[in-house]
Amino acid sequence: MQLDEDKLKELLLDSGVVSKAELARVVKEADKKEVSFSDLLVSEGKIATDELARLEAYVLGIPFVNLSNERIDFSVLSLIPEPIARTHNIVAFKKSAQGLEVAMLKPKDLEAIEFIKKKLDLKILPRLTDEDSIKKVLLQYQKSLKAEFGDIIAKEVAPLKAITENKDEDGNDKPEDLEKLASDLPVIRIVDTLLNHAILQQASDIHIEPLEKDLLIRYRIDGILHDAMVLPKNAAPGIVARVKVLSNLRLDEKRLPQDGRFKIEQSGQKVSFRVSTLPTYYGEKTVMRLLPETSRGFTLEVLGFYGENLEKLHRAIKKTTGMILVTGPTGSGKTTTLYTVLDILNTPDVNISTVEDPIEYQVARINQTQVRPEIGLTFASGLRSLLRQDPDVLMVGEIRDKETVQLAINASLTGHLVLSTLHTNSAAGAIPRMEDMGAEAFLLTSTINIIIAQRLVRRLAGTREEYKLSDEMIKELGKDANLDLVLETLKKEKIVEKNATWKSIPFYKPTPSATSADGYSGRLGIHEVLAVSPLIVKLIEGHASSDDIHSQARKEGMLTMIEDGIVKAAQGVTSIEEVFRVANN
Repeated sequence: MQLDEDKLKELLLDSGVVSKAELARVVKEADKKEVSFSDLLVSEGKIATDELARLEAYVLGIPFVNLSNERIDFSVLSLIPEPIARTHNIVAFKKSAQGLEVAMLKPKDLEAIEFIKKKLDLKILPRLTDEDSIKKVLLQYQKSLKAEFGDIIAKEVAPLKAITENKDEDGNDKPEDLEKLASDLPVIRIVDTLLNHAILQQASDIHIEPLEKDLLIRYRIDGILHDAMVLPKNAAPGIVARVKVLSNLRLDEKRLPQDGRFKIEQSGQKVSFRVSTLPTYYGEKTVMRLLPETSRGFTLEVLGFYGENLEKLHRAIKKTTGMILVTGPTGSGKTTTLYTVLDILNTPDVNISTVEDPIEYQVARINQTQVRPEIGLTFASGLRSLLRQDPDVLMVGEIRDKETVQLAINASLTGHLVLSTLHTNSAAGAIPRMEDMGAEAFLLTSTINIIIAQRLVRRLAGTREEYKLSDEMIKELGKDANLDLVLETLKKEKIVEKNATWKSIPFYKPTPSATSADGYSGRLGIHEVLAVSPLIVKLIEGHASSDDIHSQARKEGMLTMIEDGIVKAAQGVTSIEEVFRVANN
């Protein structure tokens, strides 16, 4: 169902919300910015969101509902899984003989109706609502999940006590008891609840940590660890045993670390779990990394690349030889960036092979090899074998040693495009790091196409507090960033008006809301992108320091990660505080 925009414009004029001249201006500006004129009216404060929703509902002939103070039965609410509800701003709130009443924020959300109708096999009765209603209802998912989570734990932990009290002479759980415990229904329910709750919370990691008297469960969400639950200590053996069974790990091995993997499907979403166990003073600590298979399919723009940085990267991708390097600490999104590049390169006429540790996502039409050092399959030996497999593009999970760096260079010199990662803090730092591993400077200048350094910052959620920079704030920012270059970039990318000044540009702070406790939701990258220019080639061949290379790249217009972060803060997608928190680590 399409919204009749002409009728909406008539209603806006008749109600006196805007004048004819003002509406014409807004429509023209909306076309220029490629946004809807109604969204622009809301952002300019001409009309409130809920008032606009009521007008749209009237035009469409769909009833408007206010759910701000409604308590919805969880059995009805959960008919639409939280990820779908949050993504499409669509919630189920009432079920009757006539069908399922579903409230949505925008008329275009009607596109999701067909999906829900097929999934539930129910007649769907669409309703429009306002932003506040959606936020309040989405919060009910969290409250209901936590209540359900607590109820299950309380109910299922009690029966474990009798089983876990049965120890051998050394005070350890007997292997046969652990096998029985791992297949026990209460343990299965507890672990299933932990996994499902983590998926719904969009966590990236689950930490199961034994303490002296308790078992602490923590989730990493948007890069920050949060306490999720404290369980009785007697729940630990069963939970760890269950995870080991799922991951095909040895139940009787508690003295050495173990690594494994398993996959589950929830609400049509497949998620891989990478498992690591580690002996600690109070027992085995278990960490599970969540790898949703739907994470693939990002675009470079969605990852945070834009403007000149995006153009540099596209030029590097189009080359058939050379190296593309991504640097940064663990958890900075390097693998996601490389997979996104591989997705662009993954065409029928290209043979792509990878050697990884671990394989984080399985990708169709890409030949992926898992490193296994215990049997001699290292990055170097794997790369050497891949070169005999007639590849066009190679991805090496990480360059760690002299042999791997030399093989990667030779591969790029002999007609291959090589993608890899390094653990350095900056783009310029990759050059000396590779030289330390035995790479010859003249070979580096012949092979490296581009180096990307990156970090991940949290995105601001829907609610946020606007403010303008004071003279003191501008002075402080100027200590860490070239504000003239940043302002020039903002104007060049048409993020701000041509006559904008630092005092006129709005910035935003996170505001806790019903849908986000800390005002953030999701993450994106901040980058510095170093292309190897003729002057940088001379510096590398002269064994210049990373500082000298960085300085020359700055002269050629490279934005630092902090400066790139300030650009994104000016776009309203993150906060300056978040940029400095991440970039200074």
